[in-house]
Amino acid sequence: MHGIFGALRRMSATAALVLLAGSAAAQSAYPNKTIRFITPFPPGGNTNILARLVADKLGEALGQTVVVENRPGGNTMIGTDAVAKAAPDGYTILVTTNAHAVTPLLVQAPYDAVKSFAPIAMISRGEWVLVVHPSVPANNLRELIALAKSKPDELNFASSGGGGASHLATELLGTMAGIKMRHVPYKGGGPALPDLIAGRVQLTLAVPSAVVQHIATGRLKAIAISGETRLPALPDVPTFTESGLPGFDAGYWIGALAPAGTPAAVLDKLAAEIGKILATAESKDKLASVGALPFTTTREQFAAVLRNDADKFGNVIKAANIKLE
Repeated sequence: MHGIFGALRRMSATAALVLLAGSAAAQSAYPNKTIRFITPFPPGGNTNILARLVADKLGEALGQTVVVENRPGGNTMIGTDAVAKAAPDGYTILVTTNAHAVTPLLVQAPYDAVKSFAPIAMISRGEWVLVVHPSVPANNLRELIALAKSKPDELNFASSGGGGASHLATELLGTMAGIKMRHVPYKGGGPALPDLIAGRVQLTLAVPSAVVQHIATGRLKAIAISGETRLPALPDVPTFTESGLPGFDAGYWIGALAPAGTPAAVLDKLAAEIGKILATAESKDKLASVGALPFTTTREQFAAVLRNDADKFGNVIKAANIKLE
C-alpha cells in the first residue's frame, strides 16, 4: 500500500514539473500568435493613432502581427470590459486614456479599474492649454481667476463631453482656484472649437495641437498650459505653476494594460519593447504631431498613476457633484 502511494506521489511530482516546464516554455516563447490591441474609442482620435503606431512597431520587434480593434461605447466600458474578461496571456491588450481610472467613478462598471488590470506601460502624456475668446477681459491666469470670482457661474467653459478628461480638468482648476463656472458639454473637442472662436462660450482646456493656429492668428488667447515646462510650440505661454497655481497636474495620458494575472515575464517583455519604440525619433515626431510627448514609466509607477487619478478626480467629482446623464 505504501508503495502505491509513494508511486502516486512521485507521479504527481513529475506531472507538476512537466506543467511548470510547459508554462515556462510558453512564456519564453511569447508571442507565438497575433496580439490584439483593443481601444475603447472610435477611430480617428489620438488614442487610435498612437495605438496603431505602437502596434505596427511592436509587431516588427516581436515578429508577430499586432492588430488594433476599436470597441467604443458605454463610456469606454465595452472595450475595457472585453479586455478585463480576456485570458491573461498577453494576447489581448487595452490601450486607453486616463478615462480608464475615472469612468468607474461616474457609472457602475463591470470591472475594477485597478484590480482587474495589470499595467504594462504608459505611451504618452499630453497637456492642456487654457484658451479664452479674445472678448474675455483677462490676459493671464490671475486676471481670469479674478474675473471668475467677480462673476460666479457667469463664464461658460466648453468640454469634450460630460465626465470627460477636459471637463474634469476644468473642474479641478475651479476647485483649486476657488471659482465656479458654467459647464457646456460638446460631443468632442472638435465641435466645441467653432463655438469658442465665435464667442458663444468663453473658454476651454484644449489639446495644444488643435488650437496653436488659432492662437497664432489671434482668434483665441492662450492663458496657461499644464505640465512642468512650457511647450516648444507655445514658448510664450506660461505654465499654471508659473502663473500662480502650482500643483495643477491635469495632463492626460495614453497607456497599455493587460488583464490581471498576466505573467510578469510577459508584461516585462511588452514594457521593454514599448519603451524602445517610444525612444525612437520617428515615434517622438509622431507623438509631437498630435500634441503629445513620450511618457515612459515602470509598471509600478503606472499603477501609482492609476490610483492617484482615481483619488484626485474622485474628489473633483464629489466636489462638483458631477453625474453622467
